[in-house]
Amino acid sequence: MRCGPGLLGVLLAAALAGAAPLSAATRVLATTTDLAALVAAVGGDIVSVESIVPAGVDPEAFEPRPGDLAKMRSAALVVRVGLGYDYWLDALVRQTGEKRLMRGGDGYADASTGIPLLEIRGQAVVNEGGHAHGVANPHYWLDPENAITITAAIADALVRVAPGERAAIVANRQRFLGELETRRVRWENALAPFNGVKLIAYHNTWPYFARRFRLDVIGFIEPRAGVAPSAAHLAQLLAAGRKVKVRAILHEPFEPDEPSRFVAQKLDVPVIRLATSVGSLPGTDDYLALLDYNVAALGRALSARGP
Repeated sequence: MRCGPGLLGVLLAAALAGAAPLSAATRVLATTTDLAALVAAVGGDIVSVESIVPAGVDPEAFEPRPGDLAKMRSAALVVRVGLGYDYWLDALVRQTGEKRLMRGGDGYADASTGIPLLEIRGQAVVNEGGHAHGVANPHYWLDPENAITITAAIADALVRVAPGERAAIVANRQRFLGELETRRVRWENALAPFNGVKLIAYHNTWPYFARRFRLDVIGFIEPRAGVAPSAAHLAQLLAAGRKVKVRAILHEPFEPDEPSRFVAQKLDVPVIRLATSVGSLPGTDDYLALLDYNVAALGRALSARGP
């Protein structure tokens, strides 16, 4: 069978239409899985998002891999935690030579902008022992209220790089915020019986989470980030824990667990493994699931110990 020029053109056009989408998704690179999850919530089908730091890896001690540079160059937008938490991003961006991805560029977003910060220390980022110490405590995403500000920054950045998708971006964010508010009420109710409970944490990860849910973290097993505790430090921590009747030890997935188990055994309290980031523990595959998991794990462990 022979096709005339008109029929051949129709068949070719139909084949091409079936082989490729009308428009490609906007490529977004986030420094952490938490920000990637929030970008996905706001961007929906219009974005293709990936995190530089894998789930369950400490971003403060992370070293970029060779393939990360290529990912940066092909991204329309880069979203970072800021505050020194992902200090290594600046060198990576400089290597790309892409001004649009640098501070002030259309393809750059710092999610910490506008966040009510805790533990403000100064203006410089200091790198000690593989851990960066920035201008304030950087774990702000663990307060669900801060997700309102974070997603506003993400939405603004997405509109800059994909202005034709403004309506979809706004609608996606409103849908996410509606579900966030529903769950926030549930989370606060679940942890209300434990307001003021005394806790010890391995690392200083939890001030935003603790403030939101009225928990009291009285000390840390690490004397400084990335530094193993000495016997003297643990003895002081145990004395303080006994004095105020600490109820549990909070432990991060990527930290060594022997010191936490030692302190827990001496105080006769449980070790509660909480997820610091999306995907760092099973059942934490998106932002809302991360908070669901942590609230449930904390509530179960504290309830088991009684009032």
